[in-house]
Amino acid sequence: MTSVLPAPTLIDTPPMGDRLGATLRRMTPAAIGFASLLIIWEVVGRVTSSGRPIPLIPPLTEVITAVLDDGWAYYGPNISTTLGYALAGWVIGNVLAIAAAGIAVLFPRIEGLMLQLGVTTYCLPLVAIAPILFVVYTGNTPYIVISVIFVFFTTLVLTLSGLRSADSTSLDLVRAYGGGRLEGLRRVRIVAALPSVFAALKVAAPAAVLGAVLAEFFQPADSGLGVGIIRSQQQLEIARTWGIAVVTTLLGASVYLFTALVARFAVPWAPKVEV
Repeated sequence: MTSVLPAPTLIDTPPMGDRLGATLRRMTPAAIGFASLLIIWEVVGRVTSSGRPIPLIPPLTEVITAVLDDGWAYYGPNISTTLGYALAGWVIGNVLAIAAAGIAVLFPRIEGLMLQLGVTTYCLPLVAIAPILFVVYTGNTPYIVISVIFVFFTTLVLTLSGLRSADSTSLDLVRAYGGGRLEGLRRVRIVAALPSVFAALKVAAPAAVLGAVLAEFFQPADSGLGVGIIRSQQQLEIARTWGIAVVTTLLGASVYLFTALVARFAVPWAPKVEV
């Protein structure tokens, strides 16, 4: 008797034009909202700066002009300094947080201690801890430590959540073949935690930038975006101050998007984790 195999089911893929149209329709509300925000900024800046020698909110056009006038010669060294602190803090903070989460899974009795450590670092008042760091450490270390503090808690919590989400059946199978907690962590939990880990890395990237900028407020160095904000405020260069703030925001958004792009290619099979 000859068996007849069913014909393969073909999946209809929408044409490129339809997919592009759907993408544009999804992006339209956000684009309209962003454009409206920029228009409101320009109008409010024009109204509030009228008759004031030093406006509190400069128009958007003046801010853009100030950024273009300063150019890369001004922003290049400042961005590289702040980004250097942020990158070091991002790497160290994430490595420590992921390692702490892994240790907590291997030794459940100390999981509470790890979480308490994370909460403590998250709740530390920066105005209290930063001066101590600059007294105890020298060089770039205090800036990096503050960036680490901004990174550690979020990555620890999301990584722990991802490690716990591992499929219990797969863990039972590992135990049935004689594997212990370490083997279950290596073969099952790490794979299950990857989406949460990359979600944590995305959030940690702009957080590290923010930590580096705030650290520069406590002990200004020779360069840095935080240093630039302080100096422009002291010189009453309001448009430059706002320009640096905009550049800092764009820098944080850029590192977030870059990390998200890496995550998309690193774990394309993973479901999207909202944070």
